[in-house]
Amino acid sequence: MMTSFDRLTGGRLLLLLGVLGVGYVDVLSNVSGHSILTPYSAGSLEGVTPSYAAWGTTFYLIGVALGVPLARVLAGRHGDYRVLTIGYFCYAIASLVCVSSPSVFMYAPSRLVFGVFGGLLAVVSQSAALGELPEKQYRIGLGYWAALGILPYTLAVFLGGFWAEYFSWRWLFYTNATLGFLISATVGALLYGRAYKRKIVRFDAVGFALLAVILLGVQMMFSMGNDFDWFGSPLLSVALVVVLLAVPAFIIWEWGERHPIIDVRLFSRSSYAVGVAAGFFGFLTIQGLMSLFSVQMQLLLGYTSSLAGHVYLAMMVAGLPLAGFMYEISKKFDVRLVISLMAMSSAVVLTWIGRFDKNVSFDALMVPIVFLGFCVAALSAPTSTLATYGLTGARYKRAAEEFLLFRLVGGAIGIAFQSVVYFRRTPWHQLNLSEYLGGRRYASLDTLATLTQQLQSLGMSESVARRQIARMIRQQAGILALDDAFLLGAVIMFLLGVLVWFARLKKDPAAYGAKPAVAVQIENKAVTADH
Repeated sequence: MMTSFDRLTGGRLLLLLGVLGVGYVDVLSNVSGHSILTPYSAGSLEGVTPSYAAWGTTFYLIGVALGVPLARVLAGRHGDYRVLTIGYFCYAIASLVCVSSPSVFMYAPSRLVFGVFGGLLAVVSQSAALGELPEKQYRIGLGYWAALGILPYTLAVFLGGFWAEYFSWRWLFYTNATLGFLISATVGALLYGRAYKRKIVRFDAVGFALLAVILLGVQMMFSMGNDFDWFGSPLLSVALVVVLLAVPAFIIWEWGERHPIIDVRLFSRSSYAVGVAAGFFGFLTIQGLMSLFSVQMQLLLGYTSSLAGHVYLAMMVAGLPLAGFMYEISKKFDVRLVISLMAMSSAVVLTWIGRFDKNVSFDALMVPIVFLGFCVAALSAPTSTLATYGLTGARYKRAAEEFLLFRLVGGAIGIAFQSVVYFRRTPWHQLNLSEYLGGRRYASLDTLATLTQQLQSLGMSESVARRQIARMIRQQAGILALDDAFLLGAVIMFLLGVLVWFARLKKDPAAYGAKPAVAVQIENKAVTADH
């Protein structure tokens, strides 16, 4: 067990906090930062459509979620030092395997394994960094780590777009590998010989296997449904049957397991259940829309990847200062009020963006995106605080760990779900516009002939004018479908703002008289700044 004289100080402490922070940001940057690369990676992976290339992002997030419970087991058995040193080295190797994948059918599984290393490293990096800080500097560390959480959604998207446009999309993985090797060497040098108290941490292998089957099955159905005709595909039909059998088996097993992967008994607490639901559906909405928007800005609106990255960079201006204070705000006010205000504000901003019905310019789009940055920054800390409200000790740590897992799963499903919404609504709007322009809705109103004549007056032939009109219809239908995805997200966030008031804030009965508040805070601080 680490004692006070084991902690690093001065420049060595700052260096450790810096490299672990960079590693944490890099792990999470492989989600939003990878989404903006989808049009480029699709062309390199045997010329598949962008929906296929998006598998890399969704399966990576599922891998990160599966890596979260492994972090507790590996860190307890082998210590943070060994897990970080060996983990970042393996993370770098896995990144090189991803970048060498010739097809999407090798790329997606390698991204899944890559995500498992990323998930366990993100948790252990945060725990190790906050564990090095003295108690008087702990709140500063919380703010620092919370501020880092906004960078993967802003700076990483900008860098990914810049590399894709001016260099290659594969640079993201070369950067991952370079940072992984450097962080492994730095942590190994700084913490060499660090003693730790070995813990006997039980691992629920059966529960973990069932959880992996459920998550992979659900993600396969959402990610591949559009391209494989949903349950007309034998593969997805089998996946559905397996998931339907695995879910009740998982719940029954976890209910009777002494050391479960998911402590289902925590859902008996309304604050935990509502907090997890808010985190799951909040990130399903925000993560899904941000990933969808970064791709469609390029494919639909004609933005370059670097220009699309600049749009997301504007979110950092608004979100970075707020993210560092959200934990303290959540503690000082009724956390339900904070979440409700955040959800209602998000609903307003998403409705604002969803009302754009034409190809918007960069400056017009920047204003609502800046406000969206406030919503992203305010999403994680309050929902995490609600999920862990009133819990202490081991139950607090398990609740924080499981909240993070469900939040990551929500983000993975959200990326695929919002793509489904866009895919299903585009042909509906395209048919609607075609009927309107072709005079099929109102026999006396045939705007197609009038529009064709106007284009011909500009020098186009009739055939070219009709092709131009068809292209405009497809683009406008895509914009309206994108609006539908944002409006649906607004409805979800509004409902979350109402749902949160059903949570009852009560202390854990097991905590009464157990420990003084300061001792509890010291014990829980490694997982408090969840993001």
